[in-house]
Amino acid sequence: MAVPTSDQRKRRPFLLSLSLFLLVSALLALAFLFLDPSAQSLSVLSSRLTAPTTTLAPPAAPGERNPTPIPAPGDTPPPAVVAGGAEAGESADATEKAEETASRPDDTAAAVNADAAAGEGGGSSESPRLDADKGAAATEGVADDDGGGGGDEPAAKVRWETCRPGRGVSAADYIPCLDNMRAIKALRSRRHMEHRERHCPVAPRPRCLVRVPSGYRPPVPWPRSRDMIWYNNVPHPKLVEYKKDQNWVTKSGDYLVFPGGGTQFKTGVTRYIQFIEQIMPTIQWGTHTKTVLDVGCGVASFGGYLLDRNVITMSFAPKDEHEAQIQFALERGIPAFLAVIGTQKLPFPDEAFDVVHCGKPLLELNRVLRPGGYYIWSATPVYRQEKRDQDDWNAMVKLTKSICWRTVVKSEDSNGIGVVVYQKPASNSCYLERRTNEPPMCSKKDGPRFPWYAPLDTCISSSIEKSSWPLPWPERLNARYLNVPDDSSSTDEKFDVDTKYWKHAISEIYYNDFPVNWSSTRNVMDMNAGYGGFAAALVDKPLWVMNVVPVGQPDTLPVIFNRGLIGVYHDWCESFNTYPRTYDLLHMSYLLGSLTNRCDIMEVAAEIDRILRPDRWFVLRDTTEMIKKMRPVLKSLHYETVVVKQQFLVAKKDFWRPGK
Repeated sequence: MAVPTSDQRKRRPFLLSLSLFLLVSALLALAFLFLDPSAQSLSVLSSRLTAPTTTLAPPAAPGERNPTPIPAPGDTPPPAVVAGGAEAGESADATEKAEETASRPDDTAAAVNADAAAGEGGGSSESPRLDADKGAAATEGVADDDGGGGGDEPAAKVRWETCRPGRGVSAADYIPCLDNMRAIKALRSRRHMEHRERHCPVAPRPRCLVRVPSGYRPPVPWPRSRDMIWYNNVPHPKLVEYKKDQNWVTKSGDYLVFPGGGTQFKTGVTRYIQFIEQIMPTIQWGTHTKTVLDVGCGVASFGGYLLDRNVITMSFAPKDEHEAQIQFALERGIPAFLAVIGTQKLPFPDEAFDVVHCGKPLLELNRVLRPGGYYIWSATPVYRQEKRDQDDWNAMVKLTKSICWRTVVKSEDSNGIGVVVYQKPASNSCYLERRTNEPPMCSKKDGPRFPWYAPLDTCISSSIEKSSWPLPWPERLNARYLNVPDDSSSTDEKFDVDTKYWKHAISEIYYNDFPVNWSSTRNVMDMNAGYGGFAAALVDKPLWVMNVVPVGQPDTLPVIFNRGLIGVYHDWCESFNTYPRTYDLLHMSYLLGSLTNRCDIMEVAAEIDRILRPDRWFVLRDTTEMIKKMRPVLKSLHYETVVVKQQFLVAKKDFWRPGK
């Protein structure tokens, strides 16, 4: 063996020192990456340790119940969240201070770094994560399934601020198009409920964020939510006192409890539904009758209990002195919508609903009622003998005869509450045989039929010659009833392709690859519904879908209603007629490109954030270009994001709000 030279013996300590120095430096670098809690360090670590082709872990089975114990009156509630994301009682004063001092951001706010907003919010690190404990796939340390990572886009440089709607409007319940106090004060008349209609702000449109009520917590799970909700989520006590004799809602500890009463069914809505079926068996809840419009719905108990009969009800009422009744309904997990029949048409197509329950004016309700459909009226004029009630009844008799509605049955239940059921004609013969043409039949000179911001008809709309009653449910779900302007063989093909695609996508991708806890998903909105294939593919799950057909897209909403589903028209450059925090999942498919040609992506993101509940999901199916535009905006809102199969952006909302 060779003996080391003197030079080699001199260099040996130096080499050992150098090796030791390099080893210590490497250990320090690794320690920094692992121990530094900053978002930048974690993202760097995630990108180092994961491969581009890693896929999301599977979520909980679609039918699996939420493992979180269902609360009941008297239970100890889970920790509540205040506006900044802290626990209840920790910063309630700070929440109120933020509400008082926040203002709408101006157009220059986009130049402010998102890091500053994160520093002001302070609560982002406390938000729930997408983890396996919640039945969803973990995203911490999981690369996007987009063929190349793509997870390093920085958050957009936006300084988000809290909405400040003005005096008389709750900052936590702000709806821009219904709470535009400047436009409402400028109205010349309120005689026809003009002040309850839409008055959307013009440019600059709102880009602010609605604050979260102090004490807010994730909603009570369905089906328990039908009967009880957290009071702090909808802290409005007025109806408890105002309707206490009608059994609408009561307060019990931390909960609002809904006994199932109503103005005309104080002894319970279940008996009322049974009574209607008893006096008119042909209504056949859930087979012949699938879609119902409930007008002036109270807290939507009628629609909530019709779900037991496999009937889906669109309940609507205005945002008025009956404080938050639609917000109660949506918090309960019942389909509902803010609207009023004032001077404009409802945002539904002609001849959409199988049944209309209560409400006036009849010409507009006749427009949206399917030929051969039923109008159910339960009100004091039906069964009381006072002069005022009898005058109303006589006027009703005259009007229903003039529009050819046939009285099917009039009866009183054991409590003396009366119900009358009318049927809309299934042919035009009655209209043509009337002695006087009053009200007249609508014609082309009466203007376009599309109802978005259209004035109410003063004529009878009818297209009975081309209408027929759909097949019984569930056959009608996948039957072709394509009464659309471009009805053709190509439309038939599009319908079939749409139905087939969504059936596959939901079962194979959405349930298996998305970090979404479907067991806690109840209120769903499809923001660009097409033929309703997305909703049809989810029909067996314990959730419901609001199908939105955007203005400017093909008018497929009649198809959706013919399938036994529900929906509305809407322009997504304006705010939707719903309260904040009312949906668990918002779904947008190939709409963002055309939408951002008319309005700013920041405005779209602000409205998505307003509607979406904290700890819930937004799903964008779109091109890579559109995903890359939207993802940094959602990151600036502190959403957790992941791209799946290069065409789906899945984002989870945080409890973060700007300001401490």
